[in-house]
Amino acid sequence: MFEIIQKELEKRDIKYFKLIGSTKVEERIKLVDEFNENPEIKVFLISLKAGGTGLNLTGADMVIHYDPWWNLGAENQATDRAYRIGQKNNVQVYKLITKNSIEEKIYDLQQRKSQLAQNLLSTKTSFINKLSKEEIMNLFED
Repeated sequence: MFEIIQKELEKRDIKYFKLIGSTKVEERIKLVDEFNENPEIKVFLISLKAGGTGLNLTGADMVIHYDPWWNLGAENQATDRAYRIGQKNNVQVYKLITKNSIEEKIYDLQQRKSQLAQNLLSTKTSFINKLSKEEIMNLFED
């Protein structure tokens, strides 16, 4: 997908940076710093795994998730890179999902997992309120 997006950005003469897992630490720091400071760099292509840790993208005002990950937490961590101390921009987050695709199924799975976690952790949920201490402890046994 990066290749397709890159070709389109180049065709339109839009300056961008790209960061993937194999990008060296020194290069990551350099790219992030320049992106945050240089308004001419409009796009920063970042793989989800590379974007999940150690980045502070205060120069961003939009995050677009194109290819969802099974683990919603990984996506949320990547999104959070734009919500950092020093952020002065309003940040919009978009998920581009093709209808009737595997991505749509992943998104549905993420939503179900999120709802399940909310239900288990909510003090208003009758399921957890009705369990004894012993029953709750049994949930964590192998």
